[in-house]
Amino acid sequence: MTNEHDWDLFKRKLFVKSNIDLNQYKPAQMQRRITNLMYRHGVDSYMDFYALMEKNATIYKAFIDYLTINVTEFFRTPEKFSELENNVLTDLLANSPVLNIWSAGCSIGAEPYSLAMILAEKTPNTRHRILATDLDKEMLQKARTGSYSANELKNLPPARLKKYFTVENNRFKISDEIKNRVEFMQHNLLLDSFESGFDLILCRNVVIYFTEQAKDILYGKFLTALKPKGVLFVGGTEAILNFREIGFEHYYPFFYRRPAR
Repeated sequence: MTNEHDWDLFKRKLFVKSNIDLNQYKPAQMQRRITNLMYRHGVDSYMDFYALMEKNATIYKAFIDYLTINVTEFFRTPEKFSELENNVLTDLLANSPVLNIWSAGCSIGAEPYSLAMILAEKTPNTRHRILATDLDKEMLQKARTGSYSANELKNLPPARLKKYFTVENNRFKISDEIKNRVEFMQHNLLLDSFESGFDLILCRNVVIYFTEQAKDILYGKFLTALKPKGVLFVGGTEAILNFREIGFEHYYPFFYRRPAR
């Protein structure tokens, strides 16, 4: 494999082109993922691969998709969504009847739309704010379109599938009632500033390749973005072992709360 100079130059050029800072990602895992993609295209140096992406927009787009790991589905880890629905949201609604929620790294919208369905049933006459952000513009466009495969809906209860989706050409299209409850926006978690005043932040299966330092900085920013007693919900492989040092208190497994004061 190529030398460190080649890798450093690749990272710098990619940052200028895409605003993706590979220094925030674990180098061994990221180099392995990129190398696998390079070999598929018959190149064996990072800079040759960069030159290929400069010439071919399709390869560049495929690379960004591959890098940002857009794997998602509705009600991913159903037991945790059940805990969110029955315990966490009940507690949050007791403190604030109108919630301000952020789905960070929302990909094709499955997570914020899952949340919108829960809240439409739990508080039918209340319009909560659900902000959904992602780095990938194409994923955000898919989210706004709201059209899904059967596999992406495999965890969806049949009653909700019938209630909130219509079938068109073997695709499942989400209802405008749910679609209109979510606000989509492009956002880079590692570079952009954060809003504040959130009751709930979901950031699940997003930070898997981030360095530990990048994770700590990100979780600290999430803490500041939450209201007192606000909750951060992370993925099933992303337990925050140093949550106390960051400033959180433990709430439920994979749910962390900003202390009341």
